[in-house]
Amino acid sequence: MQSLNQKYDVIVVGSGPAGASVARDLVRRQYSVLLIEQGSASPLTGSLWQMARMAAIPGRGAYFNKDASLLVSAVTAGGSSAINYATAMKPPMEMFAKYGIDLQPAYDELRREIPMAPLPDHLLGPMAKCLMHSAVSMGLPWQKFEKMIYSDQCRTGCWRCTYGCPFGAKWTARNWIDDAIGDGLHWMNQTKVLQVLHENGKCLGVVVDGEQGIIRIGAKRVVLAAGGIGSPRLLHASGLAPKKASHFTDPVVAVMGSVDDIEDVNAGAEVPMVAGMHLQQEGITLADMTLPRAMYQAFTAQVGRFDRLGAHARTLSMMVKIRDEIGGEVGPHWVNKTLHVNDKKKLQQGVELARSILAQSGAKHVFKSWHFSAHPGGSVRIGEGVDSALETSIKDLYVCDASVIPEAWGLAPSVTLLCLGKRLAQHLADGLN
Repeated sequence: MQSLNQKYDVIVVGSGPAGASVARDLVRRQYSVLLIEQGSASPLTGSLWQMARMAAIPGRGAYFNKDASLLVSAVTAGGSSAINYATAMKPPMEMFAKYGIDLQPAYDELRREIPMAPLPDHLLGPMAKCLMHSAVSMGLPWQKFEKMIYSDQCRTGCWRCTYGCPFGAKWTARNWIDDAIGDGLHWMNQTKVLQVLHENGKCLGVVVDGEQGIIRIGAKRVVLAAGGIGSPRLLHASGLAPKKASHFTDPVVAVMGSVDDIEDVNAGAEVPMVAGMHLQQEGITLADMTLPRAMYQAFTAQVGRFDRLGAHARTLSMMVKIRDEIGGEVGPHWVNKTLHVNDKKKLQQGVELARSILAQSGAKHVFKSWHFSAHPGGSVRIGEGVDSALETSIKDLYVCDASVIPEAWGLAPSVTLLCLGKRLAQHLADGLN
């Protein structure tokens, strides 16, 4: 096995929000950083086929649980930020404070660097407006969510958020990767990290399989940011963690119903999840979730509602997402997370609330999808897998992604991961100094 002659200050494995945040901030401090990504860095085209290659290949970006539910994560430059809805949920500061972590300084800095604001009214689609009006009229705490979207570049009547925005209107971790490359970041994509090199309790680098074949790359520090599935698998492959890891996934159900009075050229083609409500105590989040036509038809066919296949342009869709209990297994070659009885109760409560909002909107032919999920995390938790500095039991080996989130979640994680990345970059810079 060959070794790369250059030894980096830091190697970051994974280019999602957390990995891109660590890499970009360290490069700006003039450290030599290598960022490694298993997926492709091909430009986003906003197509169903590209999204499917990034996030729907079983065993790569998609996983089926034993109950046949689907877990989706994106294997591409920028990670799942490439295809998420760019919702900017504030980190739960009190949760992290219990573990000795103060994210407020990083959050304040982040707000100065990327767009985080509710969309202006002219960018709200007719379906989102209809659901908002109905929820507010019922006295529900429905409000606009902050979005990581450049509103001056966003287009009305565009449906490509879910597939990957090709216009640059949505902020993704790719923005910071590009910035860091311009500042001197070393970058490998379509390269798989096989294991972490370590000896006598100290991290030495990684072994990768890429264009040059299987090679060793040395570093003073290594940061695993491969996600809630990738990071525990890498730790296990390196002899540093058990074969199985429990986790959370934030299960989601789509509840849909058709109305007769949506007469707008942009109906069915709008930014999803622009408004909703988060019930913190219950662990339930509801939001509008207009889907592209092909995905809507897949959802209807999945549950046998073939009578609704042609009703996309007049069907209101709502997301019901819950904070699920930590459990299940992330294994070396499989993932399994079935719903706990309490999770099922939460979903049912959320679905009933969604049905009441749809009824207020005058929707008929209401039905729901099977549950799926898209936020795997909690598999290398703070206080168990890593300490408050995100360092593992191996010196100079860190984990920084959704896997370190210490408790059951239920929130869009991007902003929290960016903050964790900023905090870790500062910690590493202090140590390297």
